[in-house]
Amino acid sequence: MTLRIGITSFAASGGSGILATELGRHLAMRGHQVHFISSALPLRLSGFEPNLCFHRVEMTTYTPFPSAPYSLALASKMTEVALSADLDLLHVHYAIPHAASAYLAKQMLAPRPLKTITTLHGTDITLVGREPSFFPLTRFAIEQSDAVTAVSQWLHDETVREFGTTREIRVIPNFVDTDVFRPRPDLRAANPLRRGDEKLIIHASNFRPVKNVHRVAEIFAMVRQDLKCRLVLVGDGPELATIERLTKRLGVHDDVLFLGVQEEMEEVMAMADVLILPSEHESFGLVALEAISCGVPVVVSNRGGLPEVITEGESGFLRDPHDVPAFAAAVTRILSEPELAARMGETGRSISRERFCIRCVITDYLDLYSELLGRPLEAEAGGG
Repeated sequence: MTLRIGITSFAASGGSGILATELGRHLAMRGHQVHFISSALPLRLSGFEPNLCFHRVEMTTYTPFPSAPYSLALASKMTEVALSADLDLLHVHYAIPHAASAYLAKQMLAPRPLKTITTLHGTDITLVGREPSFFPLTRFAIEQSDAVTAVSQWLHDETVREFGTTREIRVIPNFVDTDVFRPRPDLRAANPLRRGDEKLIIHASNFRPVKNVHRVAEIFAMVRQDLKCRLVLVGDGPELATIERLTKRLGVHDDVLFLGVQEEMEEVMAMADVLILPSEHESFGLVALEAISCGVPVVVSNRGGLPEVITEGESGFLRDPHDVPAFAAAVTRILSEPELAARMGETGRSISRERFCIRCVITDYLDLYSELLGRPLEAEAGGG
């Protein structure tokens, strides 16, 4: 049975947008009709894809509005696409405003049935959802969704604790395309980012305060005292200027490469010797999963959902995000012990293929779709 699925997410480079885009792409590759409904083309959605359409939410300005009411425009667009494409369900990523807009669209379409699924990604619960002005709406949107998923058990538990909800929240983890994010010995051998025999440390994020990016600079400066290495920063965000100023103050700015947002993240990641991610918390830590899929060891925060992805001493190390000496020592150990780095890289690659591949995770989503719609889905082949 072919499904007609509407997907809404943010178009930026964060994990929620990446997951939504990759999910939609691979559902389309399996023959389902996928309709992205968003304010802009998602970052990783480029070129022609059969069975995949993009519908832009058009914004208008009207003098009495203090700002353009995106959530209302989104609800109208969802309704329009649901009717024109005869959608079976809407799968929205991030509770506010997307789940609220999906609820409005469902009400506007009544009595025509339209199932809605909300996937929680992290800051929609731990940051935005906690705001007093959004708390009641976030809880309502969660309760009114036909199904709710969370990308980690930690996020599931945080949602239940924060909102006191008793509804079922199914844990379906993020996934990685292991055919795309894979070890690249060719790139490691002829590495355009490397200068001589120095080691490459990578950090990739949206550079928000929760990413604890000033610790990235401090960790690198400490490692740089003992080893020849270079820090590669990938992404953009409000804290990027802060880390640039700090690298100058610490005297390591000349050894830092600012790459900005990269579409070919799989190539940049495969060039690294180690990934560092000292976040205050991560609901999952997609960038860490992409790293281990490339065979790159990681040193990451021991908070949030990261311990569900990274096992201490196997594919990397887990450290307190504010313990700079311990973080730096773990990075130094990986860079100084080639056999350890190789073993961690192999283990991480195996874990990504066995537990977080596209095939197993998309099957979980398709099972959920089938349950909601009361229709069996034919098994379909998939990669990853």
